[in-house]
Amino acid sequence: MEENKALRSQNWFGKTGKDGFIYRAWMKNQGIPHDQFDGRPVIGICNTWSELTPCNAHFRDLAEAVKIGVYEAGGFPVEFPVMSLGETLIKPTAMLYRNLASMDVEESIRANPIDGVVLLCGCDKTTPSLVMGACSVDIPTLVISGGPMLKGHFKGKDIGTSDVWRFAEAYKLGQISQSEFVEAEACMARTQGHCAVMGTASTMATMVEALGLSLPNNASIPAADARRKVISQFSGRRIVEMVKENLTLSKILTREAFENAIMVNAAIGGSTNFVIHLLAIAGRIGVDLNIEDFDKFSQHIPLLANLQPSGEHFMEDLYYSGGLPAVIKEMREVLHNDALTVNGKTIGENCEDAEVYNRNIVATMENPFKPNSGIAVVKGNLSPNGAVLKPSAATPALMVHRGKAVVFETIEDYHARIEDPNLDIDENSVMVLKNVGPKGYPGMAEVGNMGIPKKLLEKGVHDLVRISDGRMSGTGFGTVVLHVSPEAAAGGNLALVQNGDYISLDVPNRTLNLEVSDEELAERRKNWEAIDMNITRGYVNLYINHVEQAHLGADMDFLKGKSGSVVTRDSH
Repeated sequence: MEENKALRSQNWFGKTGKDGFIYRAWMKNQGIPHDQFDGRPVIGICNTWSELTPCNAHFRDLAEAVKIGVYEAGGFPVEFPVMSLGETLIKPTAMLYRNLASMDVEESIRANPIDGVVLLCGCDKTTPSLVMGACSVDIPTLVISGGPMLKGHFKGKDIGTSDVWRFAEAYKLGQISQSEFVEAEACMARTQGHCAVMGTASTMATMVEALGLSLPNNASIPAADARRKVISQFSGRRIVEMVKENLTLSKILTREAFENAIMVNAAIGGSTNFVIHLLAIAGRIGVDLNIEDFDKFSQHIPLLANLQPSGEHFMEDLYYSGGLPAVIKEMREVLHNDALTVNGKTIGENCEDAEVYNRNIVATMENPFKPNSGIAVVKGNLSPNGAVLKPSAATPALMVHRGKAVVFETIEDYHARIEDPNLDIDENSVMVLKNVGPKGYPGMAEVGNMGIPKKLLEKGVHDLVRISDGRMSGTGFGTVVLHVSPEAAAGGNLALVQNGDYISLDVPNRTLNLEVSDEELAERRKNWEAIDMNITRGYVNLYINHVEQAHLGADMDFLKGKSGSVVTRDSH
């Protein structure tokens, strides 16, 4: 057998002598015939299936569909597992392990005889972690999302994950019982798939399609729809062709692709988590992207997709209305239409035949659902490196606000005092939560959309300005300022805020300021000490010492960039 130097896999399976014997022999114990090693493209199927990641629990079926497509196109599929991050179960937060999972993905791809890879991802962090890891290897790569679950039905009303926050408030006020609360659980999560609204999982699926990393309509096909398996089979066929074309990630993930993703994210009302994940992906592939770009390229984009939490409807409704290609077609005048995608066509070509079937779901640029969308980046002495806010999910009356700070030093402090009847808080207050950033939690948990105290809910107050160095779920809503950088645990001015300090938020002018003099802040800093979490070993210790701040994407400093796909030494 002659070595085919055009394919990575032939550096394993194409070898003669002892090494070739070993590389092939143990693979054959799975019943693989010898001709599978004859120089055809080996396609890795990177699977985040796990029963601890319920959003991805149907991925075994999708992997089988991919394999069929790979075989049809003349490839050799090999499925392999990587660390799976279940958003709803992992403590203290799945975000803590995003970078670890990306390392697993990167090294699994590089170390094995893989010519191209299909990434099976769905739940929030599984998508960015897999894409980050694959970027650092940079071989032909195609993404398949798991798809949203079907919308739930509870007492005659369509429901989704955004209703969790509404149910929680209703339960706190005694408007629904514990038994009704439990009933709603099954009514909401009634099918396979990730969150049915435009939460972070749906945002990530939209992100990869807008970047050009998936086939058209990948983002919105429901997990329970048979067409999810069909697109998986088509993806299996296409990845084999991508290997033959040497269509690598770096050829698709250009600066223009990232700008397209930012604009599309604005149009669909995507999660604020989009910022931190796209920055991390850009850092891996080597595209110069900064936090100001999210404001710059989304500021002129209105909300086109009427989806919760910014709107009324669900991801399956978007699919039935024409899917993401229909939204992209409405945006042709502002997008880089010549950006290349994994099917070999441009993003503009992919949406040429798209139609909008329901104008209540997909609006036009001239007559949008909301004029303000995208991501607003606010800066000032409270967030010198920036903080983010989602205007489409905020209360318009609070977009310019000045109020006294009600400060919680940690998440435990918040839980201990939020329902204290003596807590000095009213409808004009600004809630401030410290030490929930990358280093401070650690892992930057989704706790930024702090619940409103019962005594204010009873007065009809359902939103306050809330500020933290943490994140919030993409399913959440409210006037919530997130990702404050530098974070409190890194010595940012957020650490110095005291009860009663006035804070001014001016979203139209993109400012966030603590009305305390520099001299007073300097005095307070003399008495400040970083929080001690007493973490001295293992991955979490590594994370705390090497994680970058939110405005850089919260990746590890030593993971930026890529090492490529070349491995020169054999293992025997």
